Amino acid sequence: MTELAAVKTALKTQAVETPSWAYGNSGTRFKVFAQQGVPRDPREKLDDAAKVHEFTGVAPTVALHIPWDKVDDYAALARHAEDRGLRLGTINSNTFQDDDYRLGSVCHPDAAVRRKAVDHLLECVDIMDATGSKALKLWFADGTNYPGQDDVRARQDRLAEALAEVYGRLGADQRMLLEYKLFEPAFYATDVPDWGTAYAHCLKLGPKARVVVDTGHHAPGTNIEFIVATLLREGKLGGFDFNSRFYADDDLMAGAADPFQLFRIMYEVVRGGGFTADVAFMLDQCNNVESKIPAIIRSVMNVQEATAKALLVDRSALADAQRAGDVLGANAVLMDAFDTDVRPLLREVREEMGLDADPMAAYARSGWAEKIVAERVGGEQAGWGA
Repeated sequence: MTELAAVKTALKTQAVETPSWAYGNSGTRFKVFAQQGVPRDPREKLDDAAKVHEFTGVAPTVALHIPWDKVDDYAALARHAEDRGLRLGTINSNTFQDDDYRLGSVCHPDAAVRRKAVDHLLECVDIMDATGSKALKLWFADGTNYPGQDDVRARQDRLAEALAEVYGRLGADQRMLLEYKLFEPAFYATDVPDWGTAYAHCLKLGPKARVVVDTGHHAPGTNIEFIVATLLREGKLGGFDFNSRFYADDDLMAGAADPFQLFRIMYEVVRGGGFTADVAFMLDQCNNVESKIPAIIRSVMNVQEATAKALLVDRSALADAQRAGDVLGANAVLMDAFDTDVRPLLREVREEMGLDADPMAAYARSGWAEKIVAERVGGEQAGWGA
């Protein structure tokens, strides 16, 4: 297989999971701008996700969020997805929107609240069983706002105990993905604030526990690609929540603010064997002022473009320059790949897959946007908390 053919094969087999909640109304802490045609239930979210996959060819799975996507029959929801050429992917838990969680969930000082939170996580594993999902993603808003508010070490003990119980419930082919976040909503001490804390818990739990890297959950200037390389080296990178930020956790479209960073991250994925290490590539973003489906299509395309450039890095020339101590030469190899216009290559790939070369234009011509605005009248639109 030629080098170009290998690049095309990798691009054709890449899969980007889209989040159900991104199809609903979402936004900042200050305002959510509702849009026409937004889904009113999980099935309509899947209908929209199917359009993203139809035009990109690389978005075959949809992440669910419980209880936002709660239904009476999850097996039926899985069949609905299959009927539209999709599969249900990662199950995301929610232990941050209930009044009982004011002082935390699995780290709460009250054992009864902790029990409630863990029971919800176990319910999510039940949903995994019903949908065929292989991954449970955990993000905790737990933390404290003031020094002395709670015992920091005791909270880590409670977290470890909760994770161990849920880990023990996982099936042989299921896994747990632990996400971290630098700050917010806990302003003094967040209980899972960084990759090191998440890694330490996952290491103790075992091989079915891995770390999720949300590209927005870091301090400005953090070398995210170093974190990715380290976790891949240790076999503990479970997946990504791709988005883009300019200041903090902005959750903008993936690759929008800093495409060079996304390229650097994807190079470490390619370099570290991430395409064969069962790493999940997921989107997690808030489309507040832009149209939902086109924003997700564009985000998938941005990930594809960064991946294509990463695959085109001349790794042999790079290694030679690195061994020779040629600082500028090594940097130039990376920059040559990043500066490559990969859009013609991706158009070829899509045409070889039987797709339109331009997913954005194809979606605009499809009439789906007009159809859902006309048909989705009445009812309650899905959004944060629904």
